Amino acid sequence: MAEAHQAVGFQFTVRPDGIDLHLSREVLKHIYLSGVTSWRKRAIRFKNDILAGVYPASPSSWLFVVVAIMSSVYARIDPSMGMIDSIKFMTVQTQTWLSAVLFATALWLTLILLLRYTLKMLLSYHGWIFESHGKMSVSTRIWLVGRLVKMLSGRRPLLYSFQASLPRLPVPSVDDTIRRYLESVRPLLDDEQYTQMETVANEFKKDPAPKLQKFLKFKSWWAANYVSDWWEEYIYLRGRSPIMVNSNFYTMDLLYVTPTHRQAARAGNVVHAMLQYRRKLERGEHIKALGKVPMCSFQYERMFNTTRIPGIEKGEQLCPSLSVCVCVYLVQHLKDRKHLVVYHRGRFFKVWLYLGGRHLWPSELEMQFQRILNDTSAPQPGEMKLAALTAGNRIPWARARVKYFSEGVNKTSLEAIETASFFLTLDDEAHGYDAEKLRSLDLYAKSLLHGKCYDRWFDKSFTLVVYKNGKVGVNIEHSWADAPIMGHMWEYVLATDCFHLGYTEEGHSKGDINKGLMAPTKLQWDLPEACQEIIEGSYRLAKEIADDVDFHGCLFDDFGKGLIKRCRTSPDAFIQLALQLAHFRDKEEFCLTYEASMTRMFREGRTETVRSCTCESAAFARAMEDPNMSERLDLFRKAAEKHQNLYRLAMTGSGIDRHLFCLYIVSKRLQIDSPFLKQVLSEPWRLSTSQTPQQQLNLIDLQKFPKYVGAGGGFGPVADDGYGVSYIIVGEDLITFHISSKFSSPETDSYRFGQNIRQAMLDIRALFQLKEKKNVGPGDI
Repeated sequence: MAEAHQAVGFQFTVRPDGIDLHLSREVLKHIYLSGVTSWRKRAIRFKNDILAGVYPASPSSWLFVVVAIMSSVYARIDPSMGMIDSIKFMTVQTQTWLSAVLFATALWLTLILLLRYTLKMLLSYHGWIFESHGKMSVSTRIWLVGRLVKMLSGRRPLLYSFQASLPRLPVPSVDDTIRRYLESVRPLLDDEQYTQMETVANEFKKDPAPKLQKFLKFKSWWAANYVSDWWEEYIYLRGRSPIMVNSNFYTMDLLYVTPTHRQAARAGNVVHAMLQYRRKLERGEHIKALGKVPMCSFQYERMFNTTRIPGIEKGEQLCPSLSVCVCVYLVQHLKDRKHLVVYHRGRFFKVWLYLGGRHLWPSELEMQFQRILNDTSAPQPGEMKLAALTAGNRIPWARARVKYFSEGVNKTSLEAIETASFFLTLDDEAHGYDAEKLRSLDLYAKSLLHGKCYDRWFDKSFTLVVYKNGKVGVNIEHSWADAPIMGHMWEYVLATDCFHLGYTEEGHSKGDINKGLMAPTKLQWDLPEACQEIIEGSYRLAKEIADDVDFHGCLFDDFGKGLIKRCRTSPDAFIQLALQLAHFRDKEEFCLTYEASMTRMFREGRTETVRSCTCESAAFARAMEDPNMSERLDLFRKAAEKHQNLYRLAMTGSGIDRHLFCLYIVSKRLQIDSPFLKQVLSEPWRLSTSQTPQQQLNLIDLQKFPKYVGAGGGFGPVADDGYGVSYIIVGEDLITFHISSKFSSPETDSYRFGQNIRQAMLDIRALFQLKEKKNVGPGDI
């Protein structure tokens, strides 16, 4: 067999007269090319580290400074004011030019630090965010008109060039945080409850808040970000409950277009596009998102070759035979992994992604995936539901990992999965949006969110799912990054797949087929009955969680961003107020509402919470239910302005929830009991919302190709009796809502909530149409 022959680089036979050595030139050629590629990557990384390290200057500027200083010295001009003479220590022949080079280098480094500090000061200015539409302060005019940021970043920046110049996330004052917190809970509490909360908050402000704040300030001085490491550890990695549904999220394929219905071909193109994207990341190429203000890029580093490792709480034993507990809370990230693992019908396969130092072409990947689809072998005992370990509780998975996957074939196969570039599932179901099929979007979302509970490796940074009808989607583990990062890559992949790689008329991937490629390797397992029982227990728990997810996908196409902007209103504020009105109609009450906002204008920034339920939004919602209220539009505008201001505060480091979270962590580490912080951190988010970013790269012209729109993504409900709502503003005329809740809650119904959202959107639009009929002016509609 050709595959078996190429799998061996050399063979030898021992003879009486010596050793007969046979070399495979083809394999040695691939080994040589792989080595060249590896060293080329190292050289590129080394170069990029230097370029990013001296940014906003460049290495060539060092030569310019050296030449300028040397020229002045030979012209008998001393720009150093005696410093060059003071550092002379060599012989007469060499001391002058060497001292000049040393001085020039020191001057160059000083200028870099000065430029970097100036750039950091410029990036610390956020007044432009708070400017009213059509108005601009003097300071913002200077900042924008002068284009100082552009001047200081004259050469083309790399992906990580701005990291050292980004400002640190500021620690808000305790007074501001307490004041804004009390303001946020006022619409949720009656007078007596609010007075009690105000008393507890003021007591906390007196003591122990000042002490906790000092420790937090100290951390902010030496840590790159005073929130992110604790957020990752305590919110994600220390969690013991299943991450499926509760933490992981998903993103969908194009809504209306399926470029090919051949499963293997679609998988080949998408995987190849992902490899192209990864190559850009490895080279540090600047894959710029929209906007002129640079954002932190540290989350991109762990997109590929990354796996979440389960851990055990300190004090617990892994198993009766072990007396020492191993506490492993980490996100394992590796470099230069050249394979992925594919799951299909209960079997795991290892597929190499490189040949002779290059990526496999889409046609070659299609052939490899088709081989897996054609494989009729049966799963090994326990293999089919093995991935359910990553879907159940974390402690049983951590114990099983140590006891049953620490040696032999199980260790080798698990390492293949955990070190893979990413995980791929060739699903045996067909999903996607079909306007003629009821609940098609709902079933598509549920499949991406949890699947069969054993056909996604939920610990991988992401699992690519390719359905048998050619539709695709991604399930994403949340600890390593947030949705905009994955959305950035997904936009690139879909655009590359459809507009650059393409397909043949028969639907196959383009390119020649190399039939000599080594076939995918089937992973081997030896799972004893005790391990299979743990797998089955994790599956039963995960199945119970998955069956309880009530999901509804709502395509709102009555109007979109275009009309909302004509109303002179922020689209996000418009939608958030519609959600408040819909929730009030759905439950006849208000609740604590979470909206995710990013803080990536700061170094290692992740997210902050916008508390969308405000006194202003509550007043507006009540007015909409009062037929005698005539000031609804004015109340809407006040509520929208309030929401926009809260969003801006969150983006610029003045949010309250991450500050309160970190104060709580400090109090626990200092063993200080705080009734206020306990109550704050235990309050449920019964309405959790997030906007999926759209068109970060502008690779698809939606006016020219209106059908090539993404469907967005979603997540599971945060509270047992609450809703999770993700929405994406697609183009000018479509908004897609992804709504989740639990069947077990008698208070929620995802479809009902979707209808309430639709009606709320229409009712708010009617406010502006009413004003138009009164001939107030075309600018208000």
